[in-house]
Amino acid sequence: MSDTIKKYSEMYEEKLEEKMISKGFGEKDSHDEEHVMKVVCKHFDLELTDTWQRGCDHYIYEESTADGYTVYVSTHDGDGDICVSENIFYYDNDLSAELKQAIYDNDHGDVRIYLSMLYDGEYWIEDTIRDIYIELVELYTDMCKDELTDEGWTELTDLNTQPSTDMLNLIANN
Repeated sequence: MSDTIKKYSEMYEEKLEEKMISKGFGEKDSHDEEHVMKVVCKHFDLELTDTWQRGCDHYIYEESTADGYTVYVSTHDGDGDICVSENIFYYDNDLSAELKQAIYDNDHGDVRIYLSMLYDGEYWIEDTIRDIYIELVELYTDMCKDELTDEGWTELTDLNTQPSTDMLNLIANN
């Protein structure tokens, strides 16, 4: 690969990263769990809370059975109308899919989801938010690449792709 093509490719990647950072999805911040949570919540206009309150769009919480076993409840109904076969889970590993579905189903803004175990260090909550974040990174990467294309940039995805003559002249003169 020629030095000019290599420099162009590096400039393209820098421009892409700048655009991603401006949207909250930069590489550096992607390793910060608090940032990831904040960006996902902002994208979906979502509030995750561990304070029980009426009017939440979805509830996920832990309960105990009469004989002392732990079960998990996932429901959109805060009034206690629960269907055992649909809303009760014996294992917490099913809750990740429930949370993800609740977030996507309530993608209408100003959403509140109650998670009784929000700050208990539950792996499945962090994993779910991380999975959604990765999906958003893919979405925003495509959007940023489209913006760069509109600005005249060409992504060099294979050896047959060449940047425009104008871009090569810009690089050569800098």
